[in-house]
Amino acid sequence: MQTFQIRYRNTQGTLMRILNGASRRGLDIPSVVAGPVEYGHQVTLALEVNQKQVGQLFREWYAIADVIYVGLGTAHAEPWTAAHPPAGVTQEESRAAARA
Repeated sequence: MQTFQIRYRNTQGTLMRILNGASRRGLDIPSVVAGPVEYGHQVTLALEVNQKQVGQLFREWYAIADVIYVGLGTAHAEPWTAAHPPAGVTQEESRAAARA
């Protein structure tokens, strides 16, 4: 599992172009965290990739005009632990809302 940190200027469509680089290759994206940082925005992606795909992703992301920085680290995605449906909603209410 590789973790990518990508800093970018938050212009229209930039985050979608970044995510499209991974989805176009059919890569599973178990974790995506995006938000403001310093003078721009940052997205952190956890991906299962090989070395060739790392090079391809770096090249594609740096080709996006609003990408400022692409970094690589190693980490594991944290498992989803929140209740689903939310703790205050009963199973019957959840099913009724889905049918509505």
